[in-house]
Amino acid sequence: MKTRLRIISASKNMCLKAMAFALVALLFGMFADQSQAAGLLIADGGFGGVLEIEEHDVRVTINNGVAVTRVAQVFRNTENRQVEALYTFPVPKGASVANFSMWINGKEMVGEVLEKKRAREIYNSYKTTRRDPGLLEQRDYKTFEMRVFPINGGAEQKVEIVYYQELNVDHDRATYVYPLATVSRRDVDSRTTGKFAINVEIKSAIPITTIESPSHGNGFVVVNHSDTYAQASLETTSGSLASDVVVHYELARPKTGLDLITSRQSGEDGHFLLTLTAGKEFSEQDEGMDYVFVLDISGSMGNDSKLVMSKNSVEAFITELGSADRFEVMTFNVRPNMLFGELSAATDEMKETAKDFMSSQQARGGTVLTPAMTTAYKYSDADRTLNVVILSDGMTEQKERRTLLQLIQSRPRNSRVFCIGVGNEVNRPLLEQMADDSGGLAAFISRGDNFKRQAKTFRRKLMRPAASDVQLSIEGVQVYDVEPPILPNLYHGSSVRIYGRFRGSGEGKVSVRANVQGVEMTQIANLLFPETDLNNPEIERMWAWKRVDQLLKKADRTGSRGQVIDDIIRLGQGYSIVTEYTSFLVLENGAEYKRWKIERSNARRIARDRKAQVARQNQLEAIRRKAVADIGPQPASLARPQPVPAPTSSSKSSVPTSSTPVTTSPPSRSQSRDLGFSPGSGPVGPLFLGLAYWLTRRKKRP
Repeated sequence: MKTRLRIISASKNMCLKAMAFALVALLFGMFADQSQAAGLLIADGGFGGVLEIEEHDVRVTINNGVAVTRVAQVFRNTENRQVEALYTFPVPKGASVANFSMWINGKEMVGEVLEKKRAREIYNSYKTTRRDPGLLEQRDYKTFEMRVFPINGGAEQKVEIVYYQELNVDHDRATYVYPLATVSRRDVDSRTTGKFAINVEIKSAIPITTIESPSHGNGFVVVNHSDTYAQASLETTSGSLASDVVVHYELARPKTGLDLITSRQSGEDGHFLLTLTAGKEFSEQDEGMDYVFVLDISGSMGNDSKLVMSKNSVEAFITELGSADRFEVMTFNVRPNMLFGELSAATDEMKETAKDFMSSQQARGGTVLTPAMTTAYKYSDADRTLNVVILSDGMTEQKERRTLLQLIQSRPRNSRVFCIGVGNEVNRPLLEQMADDSGGLAAFISRGDNFKRQAKTFRRKLMRPAASDVQLSIEGVQVYDVEPPILPNLYHGSSVRIYGRFRGSGEGKVSVRANVQGVEMTQIANLLFPETDLNNPEIERMWAWKRVDQLLKKADRTGSRGQVIDDIIRLGQGYSIVTEYTSFLVLENGAEYKRWKIERSNARRIARDRKAQVARQNQLEAIRRKAVADIGPQPASLARPQPVPAPTSSSKSSVPTSSTPVTTSPPSRSQSRDLGFSPGSGPVGPLFLGLAYWLTRRKKRP
């Protein structure tokens, strides 16, 4: 659904005051690590012009796979007149935007989330008195806008966005993408006139082995402060904001395991994130598989080099096919076009033929995916697994979405659908839901990534036995509202993340049961669910977003959202999430919020989150200092690291403050259970005990 954002300006003699009101806190977002994350402030309202980006500073803290990204930008109006500015900020996959702030004379303004209709009514009431509140509404499934008026000639404007997201983990390799390409205006010069910097700090219960940036290479300085804490830093002047920043880091866990992090305020029910990761004991199969590569060549694929990325990806994937594999390449726009007309053996000659075929393709026409999917299913062979691999931006007609989802349900029994979203403009909800409903996977390609590496890791998933019918049960504590309610298949090198709520505390008995090639495997781990845990508040918003996402997907399958709207509004208000049914409203001061009886729940949540983040930074700073202290000569006077001072801030903020010292829960015992074969030892042991032995015996059978 698209909505238009209207913000009415105050009179010129109220410029600074109007600016203080005209903030909108940008909400959280739904999808892909690869969507645009660099916002631009553009002079709008019929005047045109772009405000210069004087500074772009990104601070990322990754805590056991959950990334907190803070983006601070300083813009300057280079014109000698007031302008109305449009701020647009597409948000990344699965991200929950925790805050959007604007500074006026050193004061930070923070908003609250309300039901959309009520937010609009309050907003409109201020227009009659020529006072400007801020209102943010969702433009489409991935983009949000705000307008700021007025920005005086020559004036600076600072904005800051903070969002949370979970990272994709592939074969013990985690990927963080900070997408910089902003395409809200094609004529925009997206370069900073001053500093562009990005600092990534990684904390992990599992040892970190390597860090690299395939997009910026030696531009990053990487420091390993300890086995479980590393840092990557990039800084430049006049930096380009037109190329994604990609950072990979690898973990030293070769075997299947469980990781648990929790968040719980005193006297409240807790939230948890349980991550199940498949390890290397998932051995390769001997038999080949069938692949139909479905390549989107519609006109929208000509934008942002999407068709070029698709061709490169398919070529890299085909190169990795084995001699026992068979494949077909199909292109489509409004109709499908096959290369072979049948499944061809993956010989060197056929691979070269496929590459020549793809190099001749051009982006043109509309996007109709249903005929291509129907045709791909005709290649099904009852004796082999059929993998339909779709490379597309998913920009098909909205009315086709329900048909595609129904088509997924009627697919051949032995087929799976894998969707690879290409570029920044991607219909991620559709591609993810198609893959989820077929037991496949969805992935997204960034221009800064390595196509060959992606093809190898993706093929490894398909060639290793998947664990299906995965079931999770927890005894000892009461667990509820688990997301996703039905767990997806577990592929080699992949992770399944499970969010939920819990009551009670103490040791929970976690049982994981799954089917691996017809054999049922079970594993049990004892994990601690604490009475209080203030260390990981970010997973609370992540749980709420997953809950909203599942409610919307369930409703869209039936074609009616009426029964879920109230739940979405409740979650949006309770966890400060802006959706199609909730909006962000910013008022002048605390008295105005009281006047409208608006709870400052977001302001309190931000204050709490910041305490946890400051405490975490103190812990990381202590590790850094210790690492530095161990460098060079070690005289007795320098052997002991100095105490770490608490960070200070001179900025005033509209977030309610407290005199309570910054504290967090004491570190709990390790909640990471790697694979180990010794019964009764700390690690959980193999998730599917005896799997490797069983597979070995199976291969030896005549």
